[in-house]
Amino acid sequence: MANEFTAVIERDHNWFITYCPEVPGANGQGKTKEEAVSSLAEAIALILEDRREDGLRGLPKDAILEKVSIR
Repeated sequence: MANEFTAVIERDHNWFITYCPEVPGANGQGKTKEEAVSSLAEAIALILEDRREDGLRGLPKDAILEKVSIR
């Protein structure tokens, strides 16, 4: 499943700094815009994975889990 997120990109001297307003705490950086966006994508993936694991921890054994697709 692919999702799209907003990358806000700013220049800080020789670096590009990025953040994602939809995923608090997701930040990236790089010497090029492409490196910064790639760094941000990795941060988003890690945060979402962590939140998923944390959210599923301690569920009742009879809980029903289903995937939801967003288009």
